Amino acid sequence: MHLIVLGAAAGGGFPQWNCACGNCRRARTGDPAAPARTQSSLAVSADGAGWLVLNASPDLRQQIQNTPALHPRADAGLRDSPIAAVAVTNGDVDHTGGLINLREGWPFSLYAHARLHATLDANPIFQVLNPEAVTRRDLPLDVRTPILDGAGAEIGLTVETFAVPGKVPLYQERGRGAGDYAGAAGDTVAVRLIQPGSDARVYYVPNCADLDPATARRLEGADLVFFDGTLYRDDEMRAAGLGHKTGRRMGHMPVAGPDGSLAALAGLGIKRSVYVHINNSNPILCADTHERAAVEAAGWDVAADGMEFEA
Repeated sequence: MHLIVLGAAAGGGFPQWNCACGNCRRARTGDPAAPARTQSSLAVSADGAGWLVLNASPDLRQQIQNTPALHPRADAGLRDSPIAAVAVTNGDVDHTGGLINLREGWPFSLYAHARLHATLDANPIFQVLNPEAVTRRDLPLDVRTPILDGAGAEIGLTVETFAVPGKVPLYQERGRGAGDYAGAAGDTVAVRLIQPGSDARVYYVPNCADLDPATARRLEGADLVFFDGTLYRDDEMRAAGLGHKTGRRMGHMPVAGPDGSLAALAGLGIKRSVYVHINNSNPILCADTHERAAVEAAGWDVAADGMEFEA
């Protein structure tokens, strides 16, 4: 299984367009210790020919341009793409906004839980994905689903989605009572990636508000886990003067602290762990920080755009 990190940053990217925090200033000036990152997305292939894109970030066009494996094939005609399917793990703008980049009539399959399909269907802008070309396919929870391309042919990958703790997208919070932001099962999902014939256990968990026992059991002993690294500390945004919300209020467990992901995943025997969906305020984005040293000392990788993995 081939995996390419298309984008490693959280919503807004790194540097964020309107942010002048220390991290973003470093990235904007080309500091080699703080390389820029686009918004969270991952590409996966069984054979290097047909690709599944996990989450369509608003930066998807740039990410495709930056990734030769996703370029049109020279011998395949005037219209072509190796992108066979897209799967979306929640309704956040940073995971759905890029779908409008795929509106030029190329056939592919769009996978999502039924609740998310309903959200997309309710927004007329996503009707630019012509249903004659883009086939909507459901991702039911806890079911192994072979991934099909736009013509209905298998591409050699199977996925199994499962619910993880999360929250509704920001644009769906309006009208809810204070504190009533938790999503229903299917609003936030994680993905197990399976290549038939391989024993490798690979998981993609870009959003997770808490490591509940069910999720911990799934991840135990995994070969490769991409996990939510949005904030290093729960109060990071408040402390930096960048916002009033905590990480958990935004639907993300922090990296550090006794109840953070670094501690929660430490005893699960995961062979390789990678932080993705990293907010511009998070000091692990910079290679020379104490926080970056702490996660690397614990055996974690910090994702950057273009990183490649084999499993």
